[in-house]
Amino acid sequence: MMHQKKTLTRGLTSLLLGGAIVAASGAAVTAVAQDAQPEKTKVTKRSVSSGRDPFKRYEPPRPTMVKRIAGQANVPSIQERISQYKAQKLAAMNARMTAPKPTTALLLSEIQVVAITRTPRGYAAIIEATPIKLSYVIYPGEPFYDGQLVAIEDNRLVFRHDVVFTDGRRERSVETKPLRQPTPVNTVTVSPAAASGESVATAKP
Repeated sequence: MMHQKKTLTRGLTSLLLGGAIVAASGAAVTAVAQDAQPEKTKVTKRSVSSGRDPFKRYEPPRPTMVKRIAGQANVPSIQERISQYKAQKLAAMNARMTAPKPTTALLLSEIQVVAITRTPRGYAAIIEATPIKLSYVIYPGEPFYDGQLVAIEDNRLVFRHDVVFTDGRRERSVETKPLRQPTPVNTVTVSPAAASGESVATAKP
């Protein structure tokens, strides 16, 4: 009887020890397996705040337009304009074409209205080119460097004034010039060259 109790006790003890050893072995294997597995990379979600409504259709930004203010194109000097007139007249003569009028070298701001008269061709005006002190007889339609004579009235001339800008833009306006009042100082006698329409380059006061 005593011998059976001891044998049963030893058997239970062996069974418990065996179970403990198996449990310890399983825990050790699980730990080793966990250590062997690579660590998962943590993915960090990056939030981008663009300030745009995600439910609205994307529209590309419009290009910014820079306004450029174009200045008035430079006007050549009177001597340069006379040289251009000479070259144009020579080219026209060689091509047997009508030579340009000498007034094409003059600016509207460089002339004064000396007199207005009536001729067989209609109304005519006598003007003086102040930079070169020469006088010319002109009729409606007479071209100038920056305009054209439109009409001759009783006491004034009506011009079309053209202004050219550096960007190629051209503006037109109406400009009038009154008849100059005669005084003892500025009384002008029209030269024969003016009556014959001689060129600016060759006419003499």
